[in-house]
Amino acid sequence: MKKLIAAFILLFVLTAANLFAQTQRYNSTLGRTEFFDAYNNFIGYAVVNKVLNRTEYYNASGMMIKYESKNPVLDRTDSYNSTGQQTGYEQTNKVLNQNQTYDQNGKQQLTKKWNEVLKRYEVYDAYGRMQGYYTYNSVFQRWDYISM
Repeated sequence: MKKLIAAFILLFVLTAANLFAQTQRYNSTLGRTEFFDAYNNFIGYAVVNKVLNRTEYYNASGMMIKYESKNPVLDRTDSYNSTGQQTGYEQTNKVLNQNQTYDQNGKQQLTKKWNEVLKRYEVYDAYGRMQGYYTYNSVFQRWDYISM
């Protein structure tokens, strides 16, 4: 009886944790990374445009949301909206071993760093509050994002 109750509690906890999960996985047939919400609904995809040397993000209906391109001069990745206006950039801080995201005015928005103990990428806002984390699901071969 105790095992049955423990199984129900475990099932409840796993279901509650998945309510805030998002998933991304690579589709090798179409050559793109696809994004899904907590209910496994398709919400968009990212594809590498080799001609323009950038990564483009699209919503589920196929409209471009944004794109990212490498800036070798400043050693960072610049983000642009669908009309070509810069919306921010991401830069690697090699001293602290983390990626930092900034808006178009240079104000820090997010920090993403690897947690070696828990084997996950943790995402923090500009004030150091944890916003969520990425874990790799080896069963489904995908990255899951859990928001806090």
